[in-house]
Amino acid sequence: MPYIKISPSILAADPANLERDVKRVEAAGADYLHIDIMDGHFVPNLSYSSSVVSALRGKTALVLDVHLMVTDPEEFIDDFAEAGADIITIHQEAVKDLRGTLEHIKSLGIKAGVSIKPGTDISVITDVLDLVDQVLIMTVEPGFGGQEYMYSVDEKITELYNTLKKRGLAVDIEVDGGITEENIDDATRSGANVIVSGSSIFHSDNYRDTIHNLRNRAVQGVEKRESSDIQQR
Repeated sequence: MPYIKISPSILAADPANLERDVKRVEAAGADYLHIDIMDGHFVPNLSYSSSVVSALRGKTALVLDVHLMVTDPEEFIDDFAEAGADIITIHQEAVKDLRGTLEHIKSLGIKAGVSIKPGTDISVITDVLDLVDQVLIMTVEPGFGGQEYMYSVDEKITELYNTLKKRGLAVDIEVDGGITEENIDDATRSGANVIVSGSSIFHSDNYRDTIHNLRNRAVQGVEKRESSDIQQR
């Protein structure tokens, strides 16, 4: 059974106490720290810069999972790699040369991810699946936290899961947007194994309990999927 990785999104953390909140989720058992970078062009919102990633790199041992929701991400990759990102994910919809940009990320010695919006078809990334470490499927329209999970994306997650399985590729499937204890098992039953959650964690009273509950519910989804896989053999 694959290990479920929990990646709290700092978009929902207290900006005046970012270091405090990051250290709290690390102590509570998080695996990654999801950092959304928004430029006000690709998505209608602004967030962090590479200087924030650099500052956090000195404060946490968590995997820094940097999601570039920006126009022309090629212009920012070197800065975020130098700042200490462990994973850099770019949007298929925002880049001119997808394979070339992913190859550049890999050449910097860090993991590369590709992301698609809810309305983008899986077919546009199938030719780079051999190159990426992670595919991020957005389960809300990117740009703002606190949105509701789009269950219609579950079919897309399953399609990607089956494609990766058929091709024998060990690529993580990450989901981001509206993930709660009530729906996380839908995402993992569909095939996801890296879960981004912002409001559900940072707005909870107890980070450790919330992460524990999210992981347990996620495992239940994996168990349902594996049971279904066995029945279909």
